[in-house]
Amino acid sequence: MTTDSVTAPAPAGPSVHRRALLTWLAVYPTITAAFILLGPHLGQLPLPVRTLVMTGLVVPVVVYALLPLLLKAESKLARRPGRR
Repeated sequence: MTTDSVTAPAPAGPSVHRRALLTWLAVYPTITAAFILLGPHLGQLPLPVRTLVMTGLVVPVVVYALLPLLLKAESKLARRPGRR
């Protein structure tokens, strides 16, 4: 006789709409800060090069630093009593 181990289902992540909001909350201020800090220095470069530099800096900051923090905070908020 064999027994199959039953595993608990993985917790559901935030909805696609909530993920979109969290992504926007990370991307918008990061791009704004990048433009404020780097805009004057990149102003003379062609637009494709400016875009390359900006996205090369913004995407890693958002993906590796900000989104994990926002998803963790959202998860904690979702687990609070009285939520969902």
